Amino acid sequence: MLPVNIRFDFITNSKVQHITSLDCKHFHINILGCKNLTFEQVTISALEDSANTDGIHIGRSQGINIINTRIGTGDDCISIGDGSEEVRITGVACGPGPGVACGPCHGISIGSLGKYENEEPVNYSRFPYLVSTKVKISNVGFKNIKGTSTTPVAVELYCSSGIPCENVELCNIDLTYSGKEGPAKLVLTNVKPKITGILNPKVGN
Repeated sequence: MLPVNIRFDFITNSKVQHITSLDCKHFHINILGCKNLTFEQVTISALEDSANTDGIHIGRSQGINIINTRIGTGDDCISIGDGSEEVRITGVACGPGPGVACGPCHGISIGSLGKYENEEPVNYSRFPYLVSTKVKISNVGFKNIKGTSTTPVAVELYCSSGIPCENVELCNIDLTYSGKEGPAKLVLTNVKPKITGILNPKVGN
């Protein structure tokens, strides 16, 4: 049997536990139109050089919780599409799939957004990584993140100059760079964050 994509469409008030997805050709788990759905102790794995193998993709859903999960793929661990609200990610080990070198794993991302008309915003999310967007991002919290980065840019928040990100909170972030080209840095573009507690690495360019 060939690996298949797992879809959760328009599910409400449910919990998914103890499932494993291996070597899917595309997105492993696709969430659409769901409300109050929790994933806990999920394992997702794909080769580190496999393209478009996002672990979990969320679109137009509200109240999605991802807890104590291990994701290692060749693309995003978790990707958050338009219309997603109240996404909470806690205790997720995110990294490249099986292999010696670090692959192109993109971590946790919002987007891509702004490609199509009538896309809905992403609001009130808490997670440890953000990539570029062309629509308004606000009320985003990065809290209590500790781990190791294999790239000099440990965290990059890149927002549109025309529509900068607002109400971004950075609280107790402690990331150690494991490579040779140090020190690690945190890059902010068109973001004015509220910083509380530990911030390592420091903001740099």
